[in-house]
Amino acid sequence: MTIIYRCTLELHDSMYFATREIGRLYETEPILHNYGLCYALGLVDSDRHSTTVSEEHSYRYFCPEQIPRYEAHLTPLNQQGIYVTPARAVSHTTVLNTWKYANNNYHVEMEKTQKNIPSFGRAKEIAPESQFECFILSDKVLSQKKEEKYQIPRWVRLGKWASKAAVKLSDPLDFELKTDDFMCSHPLNPLDVMFAHRIVSYDTLNMPPVSLIRNVRFLRGKHYRVKEGKETFCLPADVQYRFG
Repeated sequence: MTIIYRCTLELHDSMYFATREIGRLYETEPILHNYGLCYALGLVDSDRHSTTVSEEHSYRYFCPEQIPRYEAHLTPLNQQGIYVTPARAVSHTTVLNTWKYANNNYHVEMEKTQKNIPSFGRAKEIAPESQFECFILSDKVLSQKKEEKYQIPRWVRLGKWASKAAVKLSDPLDFELKTDDFMCSHPLNPLDVMFAHRIVSYDTLNMPPVSLIRNVRFLRGKHYRVKEGKETFCLPADVQYRFG
C-alpha cells in the first residue's frame, strides 16, 4: 500500500548550485532535483552500490572518480518502494554575491608572469529561510524517529556549499486512486513518468543532469488525488527511477 508524505525543507544558509550560466552570472533555480534529494535525505547507500570504492576509502567522504552513478545508486529504491519527487519553492528570496579571483598562470610549469589580473563572477543564490516542498511515495512507513528503520533526517546539507536545511516530514496524506485525465503542477522527472503515462503538454525546467517538467497534463492515467485541508492536487502513480 502506498503512503504519501509531504516533506518540507527550510534553508538555514544560502544555497548555491549552477542551474544556469549566463556569462559571468551563475544562477540557482528555486528547484531541487530528485536525484540530489535522495542523496541528501540519506536514502542512498552509495558505499554499498558503488563499484569504485576501495576498502580503505568510503564513497561518502572520498570519490576517486568524478563520474555520477545515479542508476546504480537509485535503482535499489525501486525495490524498496520509495520514490522522492523533485522539490519546488513554496517561498523563496535570492541574494546576489560577487566573487573575485586572481590569474594563476604562475602556478603553471614553465610559464611565468609578473601580472596579477583579477577577474570576477556573480552567483545568484537562494537566501536563508526559503522553503521547499517535495513528496515521498513509499511502501514503507517513514519517520524522523531514530528507532525507525526508514528514517528521514531532521537536518540535511544541500548544494555546492553544503548549506544546512531543516527537514519536516508530515503525517501520511489522505488520497484517492483515480484513472482519468489530470494535471500535475508539481515538478516531475520526465524519465520517471513517461514510461507509464501519456503526456499531453508540459513546461520545461532546464537543469542538469535531467531537465524537469511541471504543469504537466496527462491523458487518462493512474494518479493519486491528494486532499490536505482545502487543498487538492494530483500526483502520478506508478513512478519509478528510470534511466536512458
